[in-house]
Amino acid sequence: MDVPTQTHLTELRQLLVYRQRELESEIHAAELARRDAPVAAVVQEVRDGKDEAGLAQGTAVDDAQQRRDLDELACVQAALRRLDDGSYGDCSDCGEPIPLRRLLVQPAAMRCAACQAAHEHRPRADTH
Repeated sequence: MDVPTQTHLTELRQLLVYRQRELESEIHAAELARRDAPVAAVVQEVRDGKDEAGLAQGTAVDDAQQRRDLDELACVQAALRRLDDGSYGDCSDCGEPIPLRRLLVQPAAMRCAACQAAHEHRPRADTH
């Protein structure tokens, strides 16, 4: 790992824990809003096609945001586990150290920039 001091590890852990708490709070708030949404829908009296389309679009956006937050939370938690087991900061693909600059910008990164770029450009299997 290319992290020169324990101070950097402490700073990176603090960034990860802060982001974990932030995501957990956002996920919890979204779950509360989703739970209260049926009540709000009943209160609204008049609806037309435009109202229904807006509601459907809002629900789709909320679902996408929650999936994104859950995915990021899983990445943050995995990074904290890597910190605990001593593998944090090493690229999961090539095994080389991830530069500190990258980790400070993206503390949950599990790949160096080159391997991440290669990963993002790999063809994905169509799941449909």
